[in-house]
Amino acid sequence: MMITSANKRDSIVTSALVLFAERGYDATTIPMIAASAGVGAGTIYRYFENKEVLGNKIFQEYLDIFTETVKNGFPHDDSIRTQFHHIFKTMVHFTTEQDQALYFIKIHSGAHFLNEDSHASFQGLLNIFKNFFDSGKEKKEIKELPSSALIAIIYGAFLELERLVRIGELEPDPKLLADVEESFWDAVRLHV
Repeated sequence: MMITSANKRDSIVTSALVLFAERGYDATTIPMIAASAGVGAGTIYRYFENKEVLGNKIFQEYLDIFTETVKNGFPHDDSIRTQFHHIFKTMVHFTTEQDQALYFIKIHSGAHFLNEDSHASFQGLLNIFKNFFDSGKEKKEIKELPSSALIAIIYGAFLELERLVRIGELEPDPKLLADVEESFWDAVRLHV
């Protein structure tokens, strides 16, 4: 089978994502990515000017996928609890489909190599969550905490949960996910 340009590019992106997520951007070299992707280092430079361009491209691509996953079918006219369920469900779906991507985004969201477009993409995702929490606070259904704190509570806990699933310590069966979602909701909802 002939390896096409699209396959080579996809292989480079996938390999870089895994290495960046596992080792970190700074500890990953172009030769490591090339070896993992099964291409020569020069091939990477045909697709990406340098490692910084590659890192930004991956960051933006996966952020865009994550953002679209959350936006797609968002129940704007439903209850805050239903909206929260949608957010949780889409986070689970995204990490199931892209198991390294959310962790990569998390550990690199403030990285030195990110350009303005990457920062804008990340801010776009944060704004979706911020708007949800602001709306919930206005309706007196979400705790009166800064939205950034509420995002940290959910996002941080979700990433740790995902890590435990990735290392095999937890099995993400439907009951566990339902109980975790309820616990997350309980952490941010306003108790009256």
